[in-house]
Amino acid sequence: MLTINIVVLLAVIVFLRLRRRTEARSRFDEKVTVVIVLALGVLLAPTPVGQGIVQFLSQLAHGVSQSGQ
Repeated sequence: MLTINIVVLLAVIVFLRLRRRTEARSRFDEKVTVVIVLALGVLLAPTPVGQGIVQFLSQLAHGVSQSGQ
């Protein structure tokens, strides 16, 4: 249960950081955002929500590849 709380916290932090204007971000600020997003991905991947996202994206990719044939 602790993982979900950390994931929610990181998701809120990412959302707030990405709301800022692009011109107001420094290189360091962008690097910190990337590290936070990567940490969010690592924490989210093994959870049922993360597995659902992976399944949804794989079905979407399969549907797109089928429509191209």
